[in-house]
Amino acid sequence: MSAPFAKEKVTASLLRAWSPATSGGWLDESPARGQCSVTALLLNELFGGDILKTTLPEGTHFYNRIGGERIDLTDKQFDAPIDYLDQLSNRDEALADTTAAKYDALRSAFLARFRES
Repeated sequence: MSAPFAKEKVTASLLRAWSPATSGGWLDESPARGQCSVTALLLNELFGGDILKTTLPEGTHFYNRIGGERIDLTDKQFDAPIDYLDQLSNRDEALADTTAAKYDALRSAFLARFRES
């Protein structure tokens, strides 16, 4: 995809694309729950930049840096603010935190919603 990163459009599309098929931790009241690795992979594929990580009590949290800006569209799953470490990660490490099937499900659902908006 060659579209520029538009945070509001991407966020709205993700909110409609996240589901139990994209994360086993998904909850209706917390749609970002468990979506960090698949979301970081998707944004990296579609918009470039880096995959970053931070270790939290809940485990490794993945997010992105696009155009020099930290982009974490799944931070709302946490009750406390995140002390970001911005450690460089990669696609293999993020994929090890999810499954190819969940990633494919998110990619398909996101692209359909992104093109609609």
